[in-house]
Amino acid sequence: GSSWNNCDFETNLCEVFPEFSLQPGWIRRNGQSGMGPPYSDHNGNESAYFLSLSSEMQSSSAALRTSIFLPTDEHLCQIRFRYWVSQMSGAFMVGLQKHSEDSVTDIWQVSGELRNQWNVNTITINSTEKYEV
Repeated sequence: GSSWNNCDFETNLCEVFPEFSLQPGWIRRNGQSGMGPPYSDHNGNESAYFLSLSSEMQSSSAALRTSIFLPTDEHLCQIRFRYWVSQMSGAFMVGLQKHSEDSVTDIWQVSGELRNQWNVNTITINSTEKYEV
C-alpha cells in the first residue's frame, strides 16, 4: 500500500524538512505577515503557513533539503507540492542527490510562467539507493 506524509507547515517544518534544512533566506510565514504576496495559501486561507524566500534573497539562491529517503525498489516515490512564483527573474528547481553521487541532478524546474498564482506539481522519483531531494 501507499503511505502519504502530508506537510502543511502549520506547526513546524514537518518530518520532510529537518529543522537545519531551513537555510538563510527561507522563512515560515503566512499571508498576514505583511511581507507581500501571496496573501493566502492555495485554499485562500490567510492564516495558513507556507515557506517563503525573504525579499533580500532575490539576487542569490537558497536551497531546501529533505530528510534522507530510502530506495524506491518496491514503490515509486511521488512528491506533490504547491508553489508560487512572484518575481520576474530566477528559477525554482527540484534536484535529486543520490548517496553515491557528489552532485545534485536537476529533475524539474520552472521559471517565468504562471506567476502570481498557486500552482501544483507532482514529480516521480525512482532510485535504487538512499537519496535526498
